[in-house]
Amino acid sequence: MQDSVTINICSTCKRSDMVVTDTQSGEIICSNCGMVISDKTQDINRPERRAFSPEEAKDRMRSRSPSSLARYDMGLATVIGDTNTDASGQYIDAAMRTRMHRLRIWDSRARIYTSGRNLVHALDELDILKDKLGLSGAVVEKAAYIYRKALDRRLVRGRTTLGIMAAATYAGCREMETPWTLKDIAIASNLKRKDIARNYRMLLFELDLKIPNADPLKCISKVANKANLTENTKRHAISIMNQVASKGLSAGKDPMGMAASIVYISCLKTGEDRTQTQIANVSGVTDVTVRNRLKELKNRLHLH
Repeated sequence: MQDSVTINICSTCKRSDMVVTDTQSGEIICSNCGMVISDKTQDINRPERRAFSPEEAKDRMRSRSPSSLARYDMGLATVIGDTNTDASGQYIDAAMRTRMHRLRIWDSRARIYTSGRNLVHALDELDILKDKLGLSGAVVEKAAYIYRKALDRRLVRGRTTLGIMAAATYAGCREMETPWTLKDIAIASNLKRKDIARNYRMLLFELDLKIPNADPLKCISKVANKANLTENTKRHAISIMNQVASKGLSAGKDPMGMAASIVYISCLKTGEDRTQTQIANVSGVTDVTVRNRLKELKNRLHLH
């Protein structure tokens, strides 16, 4: 039997002869327009570890996709194929086809039963959050790890699966220093912010998670990009944030509120026309927060 070959076609310029593969990032890219066709390419031809001889390289060749905590079976389970042919390529008879169909059903049920329906449902919700927020693989793996720990400690009982997964996702974003706020997670999961915050505090206390403080510089980049500001304004805001951090003025303050006020100050310095309301809306804070942080910064940094 010959292996099936997948032809990648660019959705923008409709060409397949300009498609190249980046072996470092694993992305399939159209070299004509720069469109990323796929970012999930798995290079099965590269060995898992370094080899010093052809025989050793063959022994260390990857035979399947790597395991992942974001899959309910961790990618380790085997699956009965859908083909109704035997090893020689001949079609099996009707009685055997019926028997294989029943075996496939029971195989699927057994894998789900072994993992648990709660975990399967939770990881499906995690996959939805990943698509909505554009989460990286590291954040998804961390969120799945935190949820599995909560499930082992029986912390999910009496609480909604989506609520615990949303809190685990926020904890994963904080631990991987991804600048998504509780409000962003709440909007993506269609839950109330206070419910996710309550579950997040419970996970911190029960699992003894060590979550680093949010990086205000990443918050500045996020606010500046959402407000469509120039690179000059962004760099000026980063310079002000470095002054604020060196004097310890950001300690105990909401990173997004501090970033919003600093971006507004930078807009005033560079002459970009942005109001406090516009900056507050894109950063997810209120106008009052921006004004309060602005007043503190002007008094402490002597800004005019």
